[in-house]
Amino acid sequence: MSRLLAVTIIGFLTGMIGTGLGGFLTMLLKNPSKRFMAVLLGFTSGVMLSVVCFDLLPEAFKLGSVWISFVGMFVGVGLILLIDEFIPNELSMTKNARNRSETDYGFIKSGILLGIGIAIHNFPEGLAVGSGFAANNALGLGLAIVIALHDVPEGVAMAAPLKMGGINKFRVLIYTILAGIPMGIGSFIGEAVGEISPIFICLCLSFAAGSMLFITCGELIPKSQSIYKGRISTIGMIVGIMAGIFVSSVF
Repeated sequence: MSRLLAVTIIGFLTGMIGTGLGGFLTMLLKNPSKRFMAVLLGFTSGVMLSVVCFDLLPEAFKLGSVWISFVGMFVGVGLILLIDEFIPNELSMTKNARNRSETDYGFIKSGILLGIGIAIHNFPEGLAVGSGFAANNALGLGLAIVIALHDVPEGVAMAAPLKMGGINKFRVLIYTILAGIPMGIGSFIGEAVGEISPIFICLCLSFAAGSMLFITCGELIPKSQSIYKGRISTIGMIVGIMAGIFVSSVF
């Protein structure tokens, strides 16, 4: 097996197992209460904020600059807004539309948008893995393990609203696995090119950060507070932020 093929396979496995494991953990939940789902959605919102603020953006600032990162974030938000325009506001065209409320579809929409953001985010992470292997095997493998761990809560964040929207649990698992595919593509390019422009990676990371920040603040947090009235979702979000900080500091 060629080195390029091996690195590409590692990239695919890193992304698909990481987000897929998050989807699998969510799939294990059976008929959770609204209170529990509010906590879970708040927790995953906190984790996503942590990923953006303590992983993606600091790395982007290091590789490029704050102003270049702002450009990437602006484009990321713009893309999500554009995609949002093409997602139908109702499910009248789907087979199960009559059995779903408007609130259910709001969760599905959040999961779709977040899945797109995670898929975009996984591409530059794949570039990092591929570039790491191009430098040395130990660095590449270490990056792959760390990124896979980071992808687990992202998979949960994507899967939770889809599950709450009534999507079949096996479909949710498949969707979270598919969100990891761009990492394999990024790993292929990173290993093939060897040295990717730091400015390019900065733009990719900040692009993903902008899209995920918009989705989290505009979709996930409001929904976590709407499904259960009270402070429990806020507590879950704070715990999620702390968990994200802990993972970032350890790995």
